[in-house]
Parts: sequence; C-alpha cells; structure tokens
Amino acid sequence: MNNEHEPRADRPLVRREDRGTVAVLHLDDPDRRNVLSSRMVQGLVDAVDACEQDGTVSAIVLTGTGPAFCAGAELDNLLAAAKGEEHRLREVYAGFLRVASCLLPTIAAVNGPAVGAGLNLALACDVRLASEEALFDCRFARLGLHPGGGHTWMLTRAVGHQVATAMLLFAQPLTGHAAADAGLALRCLPGPELVDAAVTLGGRAAGTDPALLRTIKQTLRESGAEPDFPRMVDTEFDRQVRSLHQPAFTEALEGARARRRTGPRP
Repeated sequence: MNNEHEPRADRPLVRREDRGTVAVLHLDDPDRRNVLSSRMVQGLVDAVDACEQDGTVSAIVLTGTGPAFCAGAELDNLLAAAKGEEHRLREVYAGFLRVASCLLPTIAAVNGPAVGAGLNLALACDVRLASEEALFDCRFARLGLHPGGGHTWMLTRAVGHQVATAMLLFAQPLTGHAAADAGLALRCLPGPELVDAAVTLGGRAAGTDPALLRTIKQTLRESGAEPDFPRMVDTEFDRQVRSLHQPAFTEALEGARARRRTGPRP
C-alpha cells in the first residue's frame, strides 16, 4: 500500500450508483484492493451521510470495484499507530462504524476477499451476500495484530463461538459457499449476479415506512445483546403499540381490507 500508488486526489474513492430506491456504494480503489485509507474512509462516511439524508433511498448496497471487496486497513495507518499515533486506528474504524450506525438497511455484496478491517466492513452491514469469488479472512493474528473495531463481537454474533474461533485462532478463512453455510452470508451467488441480487433484496424495503424500518433495525440490534427475554418482550410490546398509532399501519390495514373485499371467492 505505497503512497505512489494512490489514485489522484481529485478522484472519489467511493462511487454512488442509484438503482431505483437502492444506493449502491462502490469502493473504488481497485489497484490497492479498496484498502481503508483515510480518503476511502472519509468518502464512505460522506456517502452514508448523504444516503441517510436522501429521502428517496430505502437501502444501501456496499460492494468493491475490481477483484477485492476490501483488503483491510492501509498499512501506513497501522505503522503510524505502532509509532504512537494510536488515533490512526480510530480513523480506520470510522468507516465501518459509520456503516454499522447507519439508520438505513445495509447489504454487503462481497465480491472478493474481505480481509481484516475489510471483514469488519462486511460485518457492519445488516445482511451479506457473497460471490463465489468471496473470501472472508480475519488475518489479524497472522499480522501479529489483535482484532480491533469490535471484530470479535460482530463475528461471534454472526457465526457463533466455534466458527469465530477457527477463523481468528486457526487462520481459517471462509469462501463464499462456506460463509453461506456458516450463516455469515445469506447466500452465495455467481459473481455476475451478485450486485443485481443485492439490489433486488434492498428494493424490497422500499414499500415499508422508513421510520418503522429504523425502529425494527434498532430492536434487532438490542435483541442480540439483551439476555432477558421478558424485557425484550416488553420492549417489542411498547414499540408495536406505538406502530399501531402510525399512519403507515392505518394505510396498510385499509389496503389489506380492500384486497379482501375484492379478492377471489371460493
């Protein structure tokens, strides 16, 4: 990851493509395998901010340009952190943590290797689709580096303790098919079908009230960390009651009644 290979400063490293109500964010530094450089991170943060503020976007798809999804942190940032500039690690974290905090539904279309912090980026998304060329590789220990950025928390919740242990302690990467088998990816597809499938999935969110989607996403996050089932029932009860009083529920109920009245009779 040498500086002389950096793309021109005036070229964005995150390219947005609008496909209906779905914003596809392409990590676009293929010569460096879409590493999380400071510019890449800032571009990603800015793109997610813009999507959240755009009322026409129902979901975000994140994918890589070229053969890789994301090769992880730029080595210059790691070297600087090793020399005492620990804040450079936080700069790397900022990209995938912004994706993790995104209010919109997010899908990672993992088109190739997702390595280290690049795997964090995939884990930060709500759903992952993998191509047959995908590779999910922690790689931290092989670099003499402890995982960071919430990696163990996200990975364990995605695949369970045993698979996470194999990936982190025994350097066991997962191919696209193996990731789907382990639950790390929703499914594995041929590369040419990957982004289209992610866009189709993301488009299914378009007919749902955006405020309701955001609340459900918040509840899903809380449920993964809440050990008390009765407390989670109470949380869902309060939010379900609140949703009953929203216009979206009234409109959906009237639509269901109308379909019943006009539907075929036995």
